Amino acid sequence: MDKIKMGIYGLQYSQTQTGAYALVLEEEDGTRRLPIIIGSSEAQAIAIELENMSPTRPLTHDLFRTFAQSFNIDIHEVIIYNFVDGVFYGKIVCSDGKETVEIDCRPSDAIALAVRFKCPIYTHEFILNAAAFEKDESGAGIRPIAATSDDGESGGGFSQLTLEELEESLNDALAREDYEQATIIRDELNRRKK
Repeated sequence: MDKIKMGIYGLQYSQTQTGAYALVLEEEDGTRRLPIIIGSSEAQAIAIELENMSPTRPLTHDLFRTFAQSFNIDIHEVIIYNFVDGVFYGKIVCSDGKETVEIDCRPSDAIALAVRFKCPIYTHEFILNAAAFEKDESGAGIRPIAATSDDGESGGGFSQLTLEELEESLNDALAREDYEQATIIRDELNRRKK
């Protein structure tokens, strides 16, 4: 299965979920963006490394990096390899120079480690098709990619809207770069189209 390289587009504080953030990944050679809702500690760990800040004491991901480097273990890449029922799955691919091992983990932890080890972040086409957003051809707006997966959850207050109203709400949320809201609307659209 081909891997698609992603970069970090940004982090956005959640307006509706206390302590949550939307981590937005962007396709390196494309226009698709993949929002992933993560916890505040993982968002902090990612932001601190991206901003080249040095906390007074090591954070958990810094401790893991120091531990791994002490035993000559390097992380070669992280992969967001699955998306099931609205949940993303990640893994880190690491090696001691002799043996390569894949370790299952949350995507937020994988990405916090990726920024520390300066390694690439990948995902697969089926995940982008199911959960990403894409700029339209004119560049004027952003439109959802045709979804192939559904999380089966409530529409977050959007269940009473028509499909056309949902599409408009989605475009508005994306124009504001409110990826958390866009994710909720996308999931409601997916639920109805299933």
